[in-house]
Amino acid sequence: MYIAMNRFTVAAENEKDFEALWLGRDSQLNTLPGFVEFHMLKGPEENGLRLYSSHTVWASEEDFRNWTRSEQFRAAHARAGETRKLHEGAQKFEGFEVIQHVLPKASAA
Repeated sequence: MYIAMNRFTVAAENEKDFEALWLGRDSQLNTLPGFVEFHMLKGPEENGLRLYSSHTVWASEEDFRNWTRSEQFRAAHARAGETRKLHEGAQKFEGFEVIQHVLPKASAA
């Protein structure tokens, strides 16, 4: 399993537009082999800046890399340069190979 994350720092006045941009995207992630799940995370606010993180789970790093080379990836990011920049600085990518995955125990009935 592989987790791909991008962190964004967003000024308070851009939060609504940033969220609308993400919530309105047609990423087509769920059409790709190896895609497991996606979360857009809203984190803490500090000094007028809010932390956000996109969190995508893939069956393997190879599946993630295939996504970044796919037509779906190009389509999902095609308008990235057309919208005004809503986050501060550069986004920060972090990729993780999962070395442990713990699931909840089945409840006893």
